[in-house]
Amino acid sequence: MTRFSVPACVLLLVSTTAVTPAAAERRAPCPTPGSARPTVVLVHGAWADTSSWNGEILALQRAGHLVRAVGNPLRDLTGDARTVRDFLDTLSGPVVLVGHSYGGSVITNAAAGDPDVKALVYVNAAAPAVGETTAQLSGSGSALGGDPATLYDRAAYSGAAGDATDLYLKQDVFVRSFASDLPRDTAHQLWATQRAASTAAFTTPSKAAAWQQIPSWYFIATGDQIIVPDSQRAMAKRARSKVTEFAGGSHLTLVSHPQAVTRVIEDAICSVR
Repeated sequence: MTRFSVPACVLLLVSTTAVTPAAAERRAPCPTPGSARPTVVLVHGAWADTSSWNGEILALQRAGHLVRAVGNPLRDLTGDARTVRDFLDTLSGPVVLVGHSYGGSVITNAAAGDPDVKALVYVNAAAPAVGETTAQLSGSGSALGGDPATLYDRAAYSGAAGDATDLYLKQDVFVRSFASDLPRDTAHQLWATQRAASTAAFTTPSKAAAWQQIPSWYFIATGDQIIVPDSQRAMAKRARSKVTEFAGGSHLTLVSHPQAVTRVIEDAICSVR
């Protein structure tokens, strides 16, 4: 993987909130609720599916929010973003668009030029600039920076363009690095049910950077070994995101600590007027 760096001119000061797992469980309603009622749209990342958002969906629905989780094809960034954009076009009213991991790259492209998307939320996610690929953004020290032969099982798939192949995370990588804070039996179950992601998903350059026009929030788990915290901090700075750092966690903190992620999503919801 290529080490991600940000030019000094975009290293802007942002407000960062640090939370512990215990504090993250405390939820508060919007102090001044807006008149608009946004739909929260959740986009999963690679080696996952919509069920990775189950905890957030339950919490948001209990709080009375409209929420949908859309399937991410995991084929290539341009096509995946188009799929999400087509789904957004079926909705009416304001949208808070949330992406985890590679899903962050997808929402960065899907939201571009959509006036209904009022807020972006990045959850342990990539937020590429135009021309960047998701593969460039894992950062120095990422568990994905090693020999691909030790990281992935590969499989051909129908309709693949060029030399694209499907990637599955090897069991040890998934359990120890991807889902490191989950109970071991849960991590093994998620490994067994992971969805493959095409190599093209990670190598397609981003065509847009919606965070340049749309306010954004960034949830960073300091225990993330896949997109390392320093890389996420740099992306959050250039996007001028409102940052919440969660002490510990993993790349799958959305599964292990959904209430912490939900709080950040609700902060974005509260911004919609």
